[in-house]
Amino acid sequence: MPELPEVEAARRAVEENCLGKTIKRSIIADDTKVIDGVSPSDFQASLLGKTIVAARRKGKNMWLELDSPPFPSFQFGMAGAIYIKGVAVTKYKRSAVSDSDEWPSKYSKFFIELDDGLELSFTDKRRFAKVRLLKDPASVPPISELGPDALLEPMTVDEFVDSLSKKKITIKALLLDQSYISGIGNWIADEVLYQARIHPLQIASSLSRESCESLHKCIKEVIHYAVEVDADCSHFPIEWLFHFRWGKKSGKVNGKKIDFITAGGRTTAYVPELQKLTGTKSGKEPNKPRKQSSKGYEDEDGDKEPVNEENTGRAKAKKNQNTTKGAARKSRAKSNSEENDSDEDGDGGKEDKPVKMAKRKQTKTEEASKKLKTSRKSTQSRKVKK
Repeated sequence: MPELPEVEAARRAVEENCLGKTIKRSIIADDTKVIDGVSPSDFQASLLGKTIVAARRKGKNMWLELDSPPFPSFQFGMAGAIYIKGVAVTKYKRSAVSDSDEWPSKYSKFFIELDDGLELSFTDKRRFAKVRLLKDPASVPPISELGPDALLEPMTVDEFVDSLSKKKITIKALLLDQSYISGIGNWIADEVLYQARIHPLQIASSLSRESCESLHKCIKEVIHYAVEVDADCSHFPIEWLFHFRWGKKSGKVNGKKIDFITAGGRTTAYVPELQKLTGTKSGKEPNKPRKQSSKGYEDEDGDKEPVNEENTGRAKAKKNQNTTKGAARKSRAKSNSEENDSDEDGDGGKEDKPVKMAKRKQTKTEEASKKLKTSRKSTQSRKVKK
């Protein structure tokens, strides 16, 4: 999932290559799942002849400021990406589109050609992004609901420490809350907690001032470094957890074992030897990473797909299938129970029918023999008395 460094790399690429240029052609995908609240024809018409004057970002959202509103806004979702033909935007978890590839991509949702021939495309293979046309993107959701940007509007150390002291929530979940700090995603949260030696399930308010200061420092350093290298992960320091956290299989970082748990609803990589829960104030979540829940599905790095008709349909289908299987199991269990209850021999109904019949016949014979013996003894007793 694109996080702050990747979105910032895209913003900078637009800023360096597209400002002051006029849009002469546009193609908007006929995809209502991604293109939100406006028809492709109206979207295209609103762009033609407009000049790009700025590229803005907050958290993991970006928008193009034109010489007059409305402005195109991009919520990157799980796989959204900005490509500029012939320009390497970012190499973080994704390679730039080369001139030899299909262009624009079949996954393109927003395409524009500028007056100097430069072409830009926003693609989304998984279709969980949102592209909107808004008069003032920063004044409406989702951007208006975001907390301070982790890069552009960082809290001071004192503000951060004071804020954490009031949060009765696990620290990983808090870092992922975009209304608290915007821009931090799953891998950044894992990285900064690892570097600050804080357990993901530690309750935020239980952290010492020293731990809070260390976390504040790590957030700043990790984000600034990732942004400086344009989110090119091949340039991330080799000692970072980032290089070893993918795949949900235990490995090692700097000789220390990595484990995976669920924290903040996400698959979380951490190093138990270095990140220990302290005191009694810690959150409790399942130890096994959840593949799916009613709120969405996780991809390979623990990022969730938002709820939509497609994946909720899969969840309902699976639930119905499980319900049917459960009913069948109960029916079989009831049937077996009835057979066992009617089995006078107490053999659990496991013997063949002929064997059972023979046993019952033998039992009846033995009972008749006992009655005969009892009858004879009674007769003899009466004769003696006479």
